Amino acid sequence: MDLSHIKMVATDMDGTLLNTKGEVSRHFFELFEELNDLGVTFVAASGRQYYSIIDKLKPIKDDIYVIAENGALTMHQDRELQTTEIDRETYLELLDITKTLQGSQVILCGRKKGYIEDYGQDFVDMFTEYYGRYEIVQNLSQVVDDQYLKIAICNQKGSEQYLYPALKHLESRLKVKVSGEIWLDLSHNLANKGHALQQLQEKNNILPEETMVFGDYNNDLEMMTRAKYSFAMENAHPNVKAIANYSTKSNNDNGVEHMLIKMIEAKKAR
Repeated sequence: MDLSHIKMVATDMDGTLLNTKGEVSRHFFELFEELNDLGVTFVAASGRQYYSIIDKLKPIKDDIYVIAENGALTMHQDRELQTTEIDRETYLELLDITKTLQGSQVILCGRKKGYIEDYGQDFVDMFTEYYGRYEIVQNLSQVVDDQYLKIAICNQKGSEQYLYPALKHLESRLKVKVSGEIWLDLSHNLANKGHALQQLQEKNNILPEETMVFGDYNNDLEMMTRAKYSFAMENAHPNVKAIANYSTKSNNDNGVEHMLIKMIEAKKAR
């Protein structure tokens, strides 16, 4: 494994760069400065809202690319590079389908903010970890003055068991992604981290052989295919471990930082 030729690093956030408390380690920011000095391009790629991602990475937000909403939005220095949205007709159809999902909460992930109906304060307290800008509306179908980037659905009993079976029939038309233990996302077919990362690779003339990626869940699968140096976290879903070329320590054991150190050492030794 020769890491000395890496030019781009892309990492998921939750379960990957962030620990289970939702924190980025101080050591990561120190390593980032070394990456920057070595000319390595850094990409944060997450199902989170853009504003939530840059809040976690505030000290370096102007020096990185951000792939948000599972690839539906790509940003750099607060400038929009691409959006891949759902049309309103499809959005309304999906809202009707989600009404059959008992015990679930639905979020419209818009370009401007996230939208929810009144699901109670406990849900808001949990939801705001992932959404820095949001609005509580009477009915999600009434949201018209925004782009529909993604529909996120939460079910505390488990997304793989209680959500995916009811929505997998949509896979011929849309991305249906189990993106966490309690989360499932619906988005445009081209709205995935892999497609968004490919666009950034082409923009920066960087090959998959020069790319390192880290991930832990099913919404990272397409991104794994865009890098020779694809790493599954120790805590990753079995699907990610099956497709990744390599593995690293868990998010709580700083698995991303562990490999960044090895890559920095390899580049300095050239």
